[in-house]
Amino acid sequence: MRPLGELEAQIMNRLWTWGRPAPARDIHADLNRTRPIAYSTVKTVAEILFRKGMLQREKQGRAWQYEPTCSRQQYTASLMQDALGDNPDPAGALLSFVEQMSASEVEALRSALRAAKRRGEA
Repeated sequence: MRPLGELEAQIMNRLWTWGRPAPARDIHADLNRTRPIAYSTVKTVAEILFRKGMLQREKQGRAWQYEPTCSRQQYTASLMQDALGDNPDPAGALLSFVEQMSASEVEALRSALRAAKRRGEA
């Protein structure tokens, strides 16, 4: 999975945060609070995200309602998996990554590993 462009990421972040389907008009209104942007630009980028498989859509009246096809966590995990899969030394990459983590991030990793182990044993 490719990393998202700046506007793609802003659209996805809003939809992930809202946790509900939304029309391009709502996304546009929210983006316009912090930066001027054309409605047609938001609509075009939402369509691009739909074609990439990042968004699903459903017609409500005359407007499409957009909703992410994956969670923010699933998207991040996919990027991490792609990065590790392309690396000839995944263990070395993981070690470098862990060495750069804060104490709270290390604890979150430990917690995730414990949860994965429990799931594997179930």
